[in-house]
Amino acid sequence: MRQAKLGGLEVGAIGLGCMTMTDAYGVSDRDEAERTLLRAVDLGVTLFDTANGYGLGENEQLVGRVLAPHRDRVCIATKFGFVVDGGRPRIDGHPDQVEDRCDESLKRLAIDVIDLYFLHRPDPEVPIEDTVGAMARLVEAGKVRYLGVCEVSPETLRRGHAVHPISAVQSEYSLWTRDPEQGVLAVCEELGIGFVPFSPLGRAILTGTIKSSDQVDQKSDYRSTMPRFHGDNLKANLELVSGLEDIAASLSVKPGQVALAWLLARGEHIAPIPGTRRRTYLEENVEAANIELDDDAVADLDALFVPERVAGARYGQSWMQSKDTA
Repeated sequence: MRQAKLGGLEVGAIGLGCMTMTDAYGVSDRDEAERTLLRAVDLGVTLFDTANGYGLGENEQLVGRVLAPHRDRVCIATKFGFVVDGGRPRIDGHPDQVEDRCDESLKRLAIDVIDLYFLHRPDPEVPIEDTVGAMARLVEAGKVRYLGVCEVSPETLRRGHAVHPISAVQSEYSLWTRDPEQGVLAVCEELGIGFVPFSPLGRAILTGTIKSSDQVDQKSDYRSTMPRFHGDNLKANLELVSGLEDIAASLSVKPGQVALAWLLARGEHIAPIPGTRRRTYLEENVEAANIELDDDAVADLDALFVPERVAGARYGQSWMQSKDTA
């Protein structure tokens, strides 16, 4: 597989987001999830992304156990920062809890060192310098190799990077979520920081498989809380996907593969992590690394998915939104 540079870390250009292997998009199939993880290793995927909050730790346990025989071939990324108190989530970036959260993740993953450790969201109550300073001590202690931050503003990224080199920023970025283009990507390029787009397939809508809100389970699928997947918003967004399908058909590839190839065309410092728990979709995603879009195709996609045409907010729950506006 072609490679991507995340600061001083080199990974396969297509990674694997593991969140849905234990929760989020309906009922999971653990056996198929395990097969998907192993198949990913066979296909040359090296970046595996999890978090302490996915499945309340169960996701890290799954990833660590299945990848254990291949530890020398993979880069394991995990995150901290989301805390659930009495069923109500909040963000906690206080430095006095950073090492404890890291130790818990190391134990669940059953590894000695985390390759890439992300702050899941900046804590609006804690200076980023304090949180990154505590994360830097993990590097000094040999518990973490590289540091990352998620959903961060350009200014906060600069401040954190000044305390300790940030190797990667992880934020939602795709054809229908272009927010990182408003400054963050430019700072990453300036400072030599990699970028890891999560939900690069728009939570599956860019694959063309979602045609109705009826396909999103109201009880077990958290997309049911997202305005983009409802009513007139969904109708408008599906019109954009129809245009993507036309472009994909002209190239004899899948719509989701075009969406991933569009991200990879942004530069060698970008490594999207499409999430899936099925081998079929994994194989389609990995094949996207071999698709080269010409300038005309990129321009057509840019014009089709201008942000003003995408209907609905990313999240329906305010706690999920990054409050980092510095």
